[in-house]
Formats: sequence, C-alpha cells, structure tokens
Amino acid sequence: MTIRSLTFKWMAILLVTSLVGVVLVGLFAYRTTVSGYDQLRVEQARTTFISEVTTYYQDHQGWDGIETWFRTNHVGNANGPQLFALADAQGMIVAGGGPFHAGQQMTSDRLGEGAAVTLDGTRIATALLATPPPNLDPREQSYINNTNQALLVGAIGAGSLGLLIGILLSRQFLRPLTELTSAISAMKQGNLNQQVKVRTRDELGDLVQTFNQMSAEIHRVNQQRQQMTADIAHDLRTPLMVITGYLEALRDGTLEPTPERFDAMNQEALQLKRLVEDLRTLSLADSGQLKLVYQTVEADELLAQVKHSFEPLAEEHHVSLKVDVQPGLPHLRIDPERMVQVLANLMTNALRYTPIGGTVTLQARQNKEHIQLMVRDTGVGIAADKLPNIFERFYRIEESRYQREGESGLGLAIAKSIVEAHHGTITAESSVGDGTSIIISLQPFSEAAKI
Repeated sequence: MTIRSLTFKWMAILLVTSLVGVVLVGLFAYRTTVSGYDQLRVEQARTTFISEVTTYYQDHQGWDGIETWFRTNHVGNANGPQLFALADAQGMIVAGGGPFHAGQQMTSDRLGEGAAVTLDGTRIATALLATPPPNLDPREQSYINNTNQALLVGAIGAGSLGLLIGILLSRQFLRPLTELTSAISAMKQGNLNQQVKVRTRDELGDLVQTFNQMSAEIHRVNQQRQQMTADIAHDLRTPLMVITGYLEALRDGTLEPTPERFDAMNQEALQLKRLVEDLRTLSLADSGQLKLVYQTVEADELLAQVKHSFEPLAEEHHVSLKVDVQPGLPHLRIDPERMVQVLANLMTNALRYTPIGGTVTLQARQNKEHIQLMVRDTGVGIAADKLPNIFERFYRIEESRYQREGESGLGLAIAKSIVEAHHGTITAESSVGDGTSIIISLQPFSEAAKI
C-alpha cells in the first residue's frame, strides 16, 4: 500500500509540475506576445506618423493647419482614435489627441517620453503617444487565438508526457524501496540474512547499503546469540549433571559420602558460580551498568600486584614472570579491582599456553597519548584466522582443553567489556610458535579526567 501511494504521489508530482510549468510558460508567452505585438503596432504607427508630419512640415514650411489636416487625412488613426499628439520644437501641442490639447505647453520630462521628429538633423517636433493601441482586428485576434490554442495543446501534451515518464521512472525509482519492503517482511518472518542489490549511488543507494550492513550485523549477532545460548546451556549442564549424579548416588546409598566426593561437588558448584558471575558481568557491561570505582593508580604498582598473585601458578607451570615498566609513566585513572580482573584473565590464558621454561612479561609503555598495558608470552601463539575471534563470547581455540580446565570461554570477552567501559581498547598480536601479546590502551590520568 505504501509503494502504491508513493507511486501515485510521484506521478502526481510530475504531472502537477509539468502542468504548472506549462501554464506559467504559456502565461508568460501570451503576455509577451500580446505586449510585443502591441509595441510593434505602435512602432509601425509612430514611424508612419513621423514620416507624414515631416512631409507636411516640408511642404508647408511650418505647422500651420496641421490639426485640421490630421482630422481630414486621419493621420496615424486608420484603425481607431488618434494615437499621437504633436508638439512643436518649443514643446507646445500643435495637434492634440487623447489628454493632449492644442496650445498646451509640455514639460521637458514629458517631451522626453516622446519620439523626436527631425529634419536635416534638427529636432522640429515631438510625437507623443496619446491613446493606447486600438483593439485587434479579426486577423490579429485570430493569430492570438491560434497561439493560445497551441499553448493549450502543448500543456496537454506536456502533462501526458510527464505522466508517461512518471509511470516509467517510478518503477525504476521506487524499485529499491520495493525490494527493501520485501526484505524487511522476510526479516519479520525470521529470515534475518537479507541483502538487497545496490542499484544507484544516491541517497537510496546509501539507504540500501546501510540496510545490508544492518541485516548482516543482525544476522551475525543472532547467530552469536544462538551459539551463546547453546554454550551457556552446555556449560551449565555439565557441572549440574556431575552434582546431581553424586547427590542421587549418595541418596540411594550407591556411594559412600567421602571428603573427596564432597570436594568434587564443591568444585563443580564453584564452576557454576564463576560462570554465573561472568555472565552477570557481561550483562552489566552490555547495559552500561557496570559500576567502576575510579582511583589514581601507578602502572608499576598495578602490574606488581598481578605478578605477586600469579607467582605460585607460574612456579607450578615452571614459567618465568617478569615486569617491565617504562620509567616516568603518568598515573592511570581506573578501577583497580576491575583492571586486576582483566589482567588476571590475560595472565591465566598466557600461563595456560606458555610451555615449560617460557616467559610471561607484564609491560607498561607510553604510546603517544595512550598508556599501554601488555601481557606478552612466549607460548604457542594463535593462528591468524582465529585471532580476530578471540574476544568473542564462548569462543574457544581448543574446545577440549577449555572443558578439561573448567574455563567458560568468557574471560577475554569480559576483559574487552571492562576495558571498553574504561573508554580504552584491547587488541591482540600473535604469531604461531612465537607467542601472543594482548595490548590494553588507556588514557592517562589527565586525559581520563576529561571523559
């Protein structure tokens, strides 16, 4: 219904525009034709009038009897009343007509409006237009009527042509809108991956391109949501099955209650708690409700705290921990607890993938207007095709290893959300066999205070 309405409006606009344009051109042409025709008649009559009075002046050596001669010979008024009056060289009317009377003295301004009558280069009189041109004769009126009819036919033809062009162009012009409407209807039915062909490079083309990008993003997010739902269900089901299995066996007396079995159930419950806490953190970050308690922190103190916390785990993995901080760094304005959470997630991954004898380094550097916190390892590295996806939720480079070590696959996603909540960025650089570097870019204290 909308497209039909737009088609009708489009054709109506073209038709009305064509008709208005033709009518305006017709009126202008009519006025111009009539005015030009009247002016031509006046010019012709004036030329004839000047020629006749000049001859009279030569024959009579003056203007005596000129008015009587006018009336007798109908000079300049063959088609109606006397058109012109004649003033002599001194500006006195010698032959009246219209508002001019014999003996009337004309001003210089009024004489300037008339046409000079000259003889041998000397002005002997002035011809003044006394009355408007007379009505058109039948032949002249027929010419004007024919002109009007031609304009009317032209208006009808232009309107019809405009309507035809409107019908032809409306299909091409409104085709992207028709395709967009069909694509949106398909999305309403659940088919979110819709792409409409970009046919033009104008605003409609920009609209179609924007829709295609939106559709692709919605489709991607929907797939990610579906995968995330499946992953959450899987990660919740595994520990729940373990806990319920133990409880049923203990209740039925199949298993004896031992500290080891209670510890196993407790570990699974803790895994569930970690997963729920991770999901809650992501939910708060997505809704912009992640609370940050900002404090002024020195980078070296922050990294030293993280190093101290992970030294036992590093010794267990036989991996060296180092801290490398550029001297004289500006203070950071951050939530230290949340940033320690970010670095802890990064350290956990780094230690997991760094072989025995490897090194994990916590670094802090200033890069132009940013302070960069980095976690570098000498581990196995990440393949180039997997690197862009590591910050996605539940993305696991090695599925079996994550399940074995009880990780949810949300660590890097949480790190990304917390860093972005600090108005920072987090990126990854890696090469297979050479290790991985995770880089956090933050504003220093003076810049962060402006945000």
